[in-house]
Amino acid sequence: MFENEQKLIEKQINAYLKENGLPEAAIQWTWIPFSGNWGMATSFFQLAAQDAKAKGVKMNVGAHAQEIAQGIADIIQLPDGFERAEAVRGYLNLYFSTKDYSRRVIDTVLSEGNDYGKGAPTGERVMVEFSQPNTHKAFHVGHLRNVILGNSVCNILEKSGDEVVRANYLGDIGLHVIKWMWCYLKYHNGEKPAEDITRWMGDIYAEADRRHHDEPDADAEIRALFARWDRRDQDIVALWKETRQWSLDGFDDIYDELGVKFDHLYFESEVEDSGKVIVDELIEKGLATDERPEGAVVVKLDDLCGTKDKYRVLVVLRSDGTSLYATKDLSLAIKKFEQFDLTKSIYVIDVRQSLYMQQIFKTMELMGYPWTKNLIHLAYEIVNLPGNVTMSSRDGTVVFLQDLLVEATARALAIVNEKNPELPEETKKEIAHTVAIGALKYSMLSRDNTKIVTFDWEAALDFNGQAAPYIQYAAVRANSILRKAGGVLPGSLAPEYELTDSEVQLIDLIARVPKEIQRSAKELKTLYLANLAYDLAQVYNNFYRNCPVIQENENVMNYRLRLSAAARQAIIVCLALLGIDTPEMM
Repeated sequence: MFENEQKLIEKQINAYLKENGLPEAAIQWTWIPFSGNWGMATSFFQLAAQDAKAKGVKMNVGAHAQEIAQGIADIIQLPDGFERAEAVRGYLNLYFSTKDYSRRVIDTVLSEGNDYGKGAPTGERVMVEFSQPNTHKAFHVGHLRNVILGNSVCNILEKSGDEVVRANYLGDIGLHVIKWMWCYLKYHNGEKPAEDITRWMGDIYAEADRRHHDEPDADAEIRALFARWDRRDQDIVALWKETRQWSLDGFDDIYDELGVKFDHLYFESEVEDSGKVIVDELIEKGLATDERPEGAVVVKLDDLCGTKDKYRVLVVLRSDGTSLYATKDLSLAIKKFEQFDLTKSIYVIDVRQSLYMQQIFKTMELMGYPWTKNLIHLAYEIVNLPGNVTMSSRDGTVVFLQDLLVEATARALAIVNEKNPELPEETKKEIAHTVAIGALKYSMLSRDNTKIVTFDWEAALDFNGQAAPYIQYAAVRANSILRKAGGVLPGSLAPEYELTDSEVQLIDLIARVPKEIQRSAKELKTLYLANLAYDLAQVYNNFYRNCPVIQENENVMNYRLRLSAAARQAIIVCLALLGIDTPEMM
């Protein structure tokens, strides 16, 4: 908001340094929290130390830093919008005019709208690989955390200024697929999926696993089917393609429901053969040890790196020559960078795969690929059902997305009926659906991604606690005030009265949005924006209770209308980065 003024100030500082024979400085600003004024500060300790070293003299660095800061404070010509400068213990503190600062914050939000907080282009192209479901299996709440986290990280990185490639890597081959097709051919041949495709596919997979365990001939029959697949039997390949598409159609329904899109799909089947070529290359380079036929092909990472029990051994090919996850992941890593000329590749993968991801990254590094330092594992923990039941598609202890949505929407609809019984039924349903999706997403993004989440309906749909409905409702409250005022905002203005604590806190939080976006992007933490959205909602609700708007005189009313609109927009921006929509009314 004060970028141009900041440059003018930096120009004066550098001129002062030059005139006084002091080293040039890369000036770093920090923000001063409100204490009668907002402001920004910079320190001269490092510059004072550099000056002492350059001159070869011993001096009190703190005193010299204060001398420099005071000298600048005495001569600086402050641009419009700044109130005063002072030197304190080696820091130069510059304070904004409170009225001008609050006006600028509001004007910036309202003029930029949904682009508020958008960073300048960084020139970096980042791929985020997320979701990664297996075809022919269920899609349950445990999968949701991955797709919701990955989507939000993409939103945040894009907002921060990166170019983002959203990728999904699907497990479309392997024993689980053969087992599913065995059960289908034997007990469901000719059947087609109903409306809830992923439930139907998941049910057959759970049945296949039970029958495999219970039926004495199952193992031999599945191996025989696997042999037909290895020979690329036309009938089996055709069935695989058809049933894989059923899974993809079901996944698309889920992604549409969640508002998630992908720029590129990768499949395990497309990198299996190229992965085996890479294994041959590893053997030729002496990086992998071929212990076939008695053993597998392995990369003894600790031996190669001179470490002990850090990377251990990565198996890259089975003794019978069949591929593993590692075979394909090595190939996919190379394919990504060649295809998209990436700066960085982020893998959103279960925390329990942390060692495996380190092994993959280290193997790529040993192969000599320079971009391996830009491979990042964004780990997340599991989602449990109440009672700490861990979900598994194999044993059927899953909660399907559709069940979650039906339950969440029903609960949200009951609250909407209570709050706004006069709304049309269709409108109530639309609002309830938005609230339900928001509740699911926020419950997983408002916790550190490395912490286990136990899903809880009451907490997720809490209109009075740290949950999406509470935050959405604060934005709706702001919208209701704007509607009552006629829906047209007054023009830019500064307050002609002393701001209340609620107003100061609200302006302070609104102004933090761009910095929190950059922080969230740098650390890949959705938690920061989830917390900021909640803080904005809390403080706006305090403002709503304590600061009359329409009843006040013209200047107060107009300023508070604009402040309400800015608070609403800031909440909308934060929630949108979490993948959550904000309804007009609730």
